[in-house]
Amino acid sequence: MTEHVWSYQPTAGRLAGTDLTGYKVEATDGAIGKVDKHSDEVGDAYLVVDTGVWIFGKEVLLPASTVVRIDTEDKKILVNRAKEQIKNAPEFHRDKHLGDAGYREELSTYYVTGIPFGGSHS
Repeated sequence: MTEHVWSYQPTAGRLAGTDLTGYKVEATDGAIGKVDKHSDEVGDAYLVVDTGVWIFGKEVLLPASTVVRIDTEDKKILVNRAKEQIKNAPEFHRDKHLGDAGYREELSTYYVTGIPFGGSHS
């Protein structure tokens, strides 16, 4: 169920090799920050977004499947999640989580179901 979370949607307009660093990232309800790092690896594509003051200088990891459209002209990336959902995602720490398969699975589950790890629908 979560296997496609780490791949760009075919309609996103992703051009392999394009450096997305510095692109603005917008949720469905407003700006959330700028791309600090990204991966195009097949089946393991993601964006690391520096949220600046929005959530006190934290970074968030967004699976590539959340990307709706990449606008290379305006250097903007639109994602299909609301700010609140992104803010409530499992906390990301670059040094600890970038290569952590368990964290990736937790994040995959969250973005597919909307349920935080260990959470419920109640």
